[in-house]
Amino acid sequence: MIEIKELYKTFGRTVALRGITLNIPKGQVYGFVGPNGAGKTTTMSIMATLMSPTAGEVRVGGYDCKTQAKEVRRLIGYMPDFFGVYDNLTAYEYLDFHGASYGLQPQERERVILQMLELVQLTGKTNEYVDQLSRGMKQRLGLARALVHNPQVLILDEPASGLDPRARIEMREIIKALRDAGKTIIISSHILPELAEMCDTIGIIEGGELVAEGKVQEIYEKMHAHRLLRIRLLDKHETLLSRLRDTSHVINAVQDGADIMASFNGSDAEQATLLASLLAEGYPLVSFGETEGNLEDVFLEVTKGGGS
Repeated sequence: MIEIKELYKTFGRTVALRGITLNIPKGQVYGFVGPNGAGKTTTMSIMATLMSPTAGEVRVGGYDCKTQAKEVRRLIGYMPDFFGVYDNLTAYEYLDFHGASYGLQPQERERVILQMLELVQLTGKTNEYVDQLSRGMKQRLGLARALVHNPQVLILDEPASGLDPRARIEMREIIKALRDAGKTIIISSHILPELAEMCDTIGIIEGGELVAEGKVQEIYEKMHAHRLLRIRLLDKHETLLSRLRDTSHVINAVQDGADIMASFNGSDAEQATLLASLLAEGYPLVSFGETEGNLEDVFLEVTKGGGS
């Protein structure tokens, strides 16, 4: 559904995108992760036909974003990281205006608007003015605006930016519902664990380059040559820390409350041997096992901390 080939974008002497290539199949949710200034918004702006690439090709639904912008705009719903709203309109009037802009007839607009307000959980705010809505409600209203013409593709640039925890959860649940409805979605965010839960595929971008791509666990396994062991015991924490730090295949060990976290680069057999030896030595173990890394671990592993 979305095809990007060798995408470059320069602003004067600044190179914002450096040969990005990616493919997003129909119905997939793709998470775009990267530090500020990495190139996420630039890429999404080109997809949304708001900016032309310096080189390369971007296609949405088979249409070229540069030469067939009108056709692309019919297919997409774009929610930028910051968008203006009309404070002197009610939520209903705001969506009615945008529905009319897409050519929806009055009777159809009314039906669609009521559906969108229900989807984004704003039915009770239909007649309230936009400037009276909370930030989270405005974000959800902006998502409803992007959906009013029933696009096949959603481009969501930091949709949860600046929201409180409850509002982020509400936004996440709406996006899950859209995923289940078969929409193709590309979503950027710094809220990394939520992307891991929502997305089929993750792409990590830094310095205008795609530095890693795949399912979260695939990226984690590829970038981590070691596994993380969580060892819980009743006492002897300091003794075990010293013991582990002098143990073959243990890269590092730190205490985390009642647990010891150990980076281990040995095999399954060597991990089993370690467990057996700790039991034989009388350490009062409560639990011993691997703990999964999360998307934040992957992000820190594959990026250098660049960006603005």
